[in-house]
Amino acid sequence: MSIIVLAFLMMTAPALAGGKVLFDNGHGERFQVKEQGPLQLSGLAEVIQGAGLEVATVDQPLSDDTLSGARALVISGGFAPLHPNEIEAVVRFIENGGHVAIMLHIAPPMASLLNRLQVSHSNGVVQERENVLDGDLLNFRVVRLKEHPLFKGVTDFSVHGAWGLINQTDSAQVIAATGFQSWVDLDLDQKQAKEETASFGIVVAGTVGKGSFLVFGDDAIFQNKFLEGNNKILAANLAAWLK
Repeated sequence: MSIIVLAFLMMTAPALAGGKVLFDNGHGERFQVKEQGPLQLSGLAEVIQGAGLEVATVDQPLSDDTLSGARALVISGGFAPLHPNEIEAVVRFIENGGHVAIMLHIAPPMASLLNRLQVSHSNGVVQERENVLDGDLLNFRVVRLKEHPLFKGVTDFSVHGAWGLINQTDSAQVIAATGFQSWVDLDLDQKQAKEETASFGIVVAGTVGKGSFLVFGDDAIFQNKFLEGNNKILAANLAAWLK
């Protein structure tokens, strides 16, 4: 009998040790974990599965019921805002020990959720003057990193159209930021004139109750096309954090 019980435990242990990561599909997300195109997230799903986690999707409103049984929630590239009831369900999920990662494609739809987590976003995507990729000021390497498990073995990572982030309280902190000559093209004239330069947060980490959250100012970081080099190491670290 003891041998049978031991064999059962050995078969079920990986699933118990891992857990389920839910990807939100109910708020207009266009980039999917089940699709293989260059802007899709199937590569990220593979990395997460490789860490021993189950990847699933949820297209119903976020609630205590739809989040039940999940270890983590990922909201990547949402184009529609969460209902206030959904926001409170997400906060309760974190309070009870869950992990939530939010990745912005366009920031305004996620503003209410971010504000509830005491995080604000810039009025447009950030343009950088340092570590620019291919001459496009919207594409650059982020090199100003604070110590955090997300950056284990990572000296920099690339973004391709990132929104600036700022923590409103000490319950969250900027853990990755641009250089100090970055700016946002507020008047859309393609040049920096009246706009002030500053350092903008690109990743914010925070806690609520027993759980924690990450906010990324860009969702392209983990898209198939850009999931290479340090971005892929970052994805593996994210999977470990979700776990």
